[in-house]
Amino acid sequence: MPKAKTVAEYLAAQPPAARKVLKEVRAALKKALPKADEVISYSIPAFRQHDRIVIYFAGWRDHFSVYPVSRAAEAAFAKELAKLETSGRGTLRIPYEGKLPVKLISAFAKFRLKEVEPKPKKTKR
Repeated sequence: MPKAKTVAEYLAAQPPAARKVLKEVRAALKKALPKADEVISYSIPAFRQHDRIVIYFAGWRDHFSVYPVSRAAEAAFAKELAKLETSGRGTLRIPYEGKLPVKLISAFAKFRLKEVEPKPKKTKR
């Protein structure tokens, strides 16, 4: 299968059940990151702002993943993430079955945006 050049192509290539969930994830991320650009990076969908990737998402056979989960994000969302599978290496895995945690995904995306925002340069006095 050829690599997708757009997020729409990526989603179209997913199995129907995964595509439905991933479209909802995409919509939640678009709402949480209205100024971000949708891109394909490392062959998966991502949202970029401030010339940096804010968040990736990808579909797999039994789950979808959201990346990267920084140590700061792990700490900030410890209670919510305890109910989900994390890889310990920056990946959050969410099963297709069950209720989609839209609020968590949105809050996580906004948190990641703050992590990638340019820091003000310190001026010398």
